[in-house]
Amino acid sequence: MKTHILDGSRLTIPQIYEIAGKKAHAKLNQSARQKINRTRRLVDQWVADGETIYGVTTGFGEFSNIRVKKEDIGQLQENLIFSHAAGAGDILPSEIVRAMMILRINALAKGYSGIRLSTVELLLKMLNKGIIPAIPSQGSVGASGDLVQLAHLVLAMMGKGKVIEKSKKGKVINAAAALRQNRLRPVKLTAKEGLALINGTQMMTAYAALAVYRAKQLAKIADIASAVSVETLRGSDTAYDERIHQLRPYKGQIDTAKNMRRLMKNSRLRESHRYGDPRVQDAYSIRCIPQVHGASRDAIDYVYDKVSIEINSVNDNPLIFPEDGIHLEGGNFHGQPMAFALDFLAIALSELANISERRIERLVNGSLSGLPRFLTEHGGLNSGLMIAQYTAASLVSENKVLAHPASVDSIPTSANQEDHNSMGSISAQKAWRVLKNTQTVLAIELLCSCQGMDFARMLNRKNPLRSGDGTETAYRFVRNHISHLNRDRILYEDIQKALKLVENGSIIDAVEKKIGHLD
Repeated sequence: MKTHILDGSRLTIPQIYEIAGKKAHAKLNQSARQKINRTRRLVDQWVADGETIYGVTTGFGEFSNIRVKKEDIGQLQENLIFSHAAGAGDILPSEIVRAMMILRINALAKGYSGIRLSTVELLLKMLNKGIIPAIPSQGSVGASGDLVQLAHLVLAMMGKGKVIEKSKKGKVINAAAALRQNRLRPVKLTAKEGLALINGTQMMTAYAALAVYRAKQLAKIADIASAVSVETLRGSDTAYDERIHQLRPYKGQIDTAKNMRRLMKNSRLRESHRYGDPRVQDAYSIRCIPQVHGASRDAIDYVYDKVSIEINSVNDNPLIFPEDGIHLEGGNFHGQPMAFALDFLAIALSELANISERRIERLVNGSLSGLPRFLTEHGGLNSGLMIAQYTAASLVSENKVLAHPASVDSIPTSANQEDHNSMGSISAQKAWRVLKNTQTVLAIELLCSCQGMDFARMLNRKNPLRSGDGTETAYRFVRNHISHLNRDRILYEDIQKALKLVENGSIIDAVEKKIGHLD
């Protein structure tokens, strides 16, 4: 298994995806170790000298004006974790927790947090050994960091919380037992450590990193699915002409138009009705694919850039600058940058699903497609793909509700000391749900477009027509996994098979192997 080196500055979104997916391990580089030790020595000196430092020798939030005795400093950090482990709701997915662990380690590796190296190494060992804290999903307001979720993560490090049992999906066991089984000792927190571990945007950023990685894939799949739909509906490729898009040169729009041209290149199906088709132009869901998909692509790229900054940032408080010998109290824990980005991502993904559902409707509607109604040969006795469109419509409607931004809300906390909160954790979980819904809608479009393609290519029964280089590859790939719907069967199973091809990106691999890299 490959190993990615963490130094606090060069972590990438694909690396997070690999480590979170158990495809790679993580390791601290020597420079990061030195920086952590250097800052820690300064914290120890300040504590010995009796200096006043927020959250180290004082209470937290509204209690920041209360001095804590030197002999109680360790208890202060332990109490911080106990009091902040106040989560609610379902347990976070394991991949999200693993991403949180990577991100927290990487932030601490920059050497501005004052934590002991041994504490960081424990978290790293837990990650690499697959000891994944069981963390409730609700409770963060996204300003002083994802305090609640990170506190539950630290509970596991202390041997006080729960972890997800490796062999039984969803079952939780005591963290103390899991640490003992792996010959790891629970951490005994000392000065600054609890605060260093829970101040940060790691939950919302974990969602953001994994969601935006998949969103980049999904933009390609949207182009592939829509190209098959265009061919099936015998749409015009004129709207994808490069000359049109150079006059409105948004990068995403240009890239999508280029993908559409390459996917449909050498299509016999398209050529068969290029001349003599009475339609002058197609409906928007066909003609405006580059403009709509392209706008979502540009939004996804924006989010990708912001997440790339956040994953290599220090976002706890106070921050320690060993080169200057000082500590500074600030607000890098505030989740506003991620909250905005995640709300934007939800909107961008919801529109990919929105226009996809409109193409699904055109595919199953015989009066619009010219194909058998609901894409079944024996309508009446069979309902075909009628209800697949219902499911897509349901998911798209849900996305429209979820696309309402969470970041426009703020509820003050800690007796108005923390009087503006980002709600970025809610933005994160909404965006994740929208991503999942959009994956399913695009899977349904692939099902419908390939079923329609079965009919479209047989309009000339003596000489079945082949579609474009890329669309033909996508069509055959789907057909290798899902057979033609001759008569009604349980559609849930077909949808799940198509969804798997979307989630694992295998349909992209198949198409790119044939026509080269898609933009």
